[in-house]
Amino acid sequence: MLRPSVAAAFAGVDLIVHGGDVGRMGVLDVLAQMARVVAVFGNVDDPRDPRLAPARTIAVGGLTLRVSHGHELGSPTPARLADAYAADGTVDILVFGHTHRSVVTIERRAGRDILVVNPGAAGPRRFSLPCTVAVLTVIDRVADVRLVAID
Repeated sequence: MLRPSVAAAFAGVDLIVHGGDVGRMGVLDVLAQMARVVAVFGNVDDPRDPRLAPARTIAVGGLTLRVSHGHELGSPTPARLADAYAADGTVDILVFGHTHRSVVTIERRAGRDILVVNPGAAGPRRFSLPCTVAVLTVIDRVADVRLVAID
């Protein structure tokens, strides 16, 4: 179901953002016991599920965060996501999934730095990649992200 170390990694968070490939929808129920959950569908999910959207844009600590799975771009990269979703200067943070490969990087668009995060994957191990989640902290409109390895 959900790895026990995920609960430890998310202890005290206010919001959980899920970048898709939820798999079993019970995962969202378990996460919702920890914090409010915002989720998008991935290519393995049912896009008709009302708890999932193709993308979501939310305010986080005075910044604008957009989350999408990324599969809509084919092979998503931070640069492709920034070009598609942050070129107009309205998004501060992009979160995506699909590749299951954790990444934290900065892309510059419209004269602004855009934080791009793929938290990796917390479900079944795929492609010999480590299982990770990301913890984002926003204080005074400054975002900091930490990748957390989970067992």
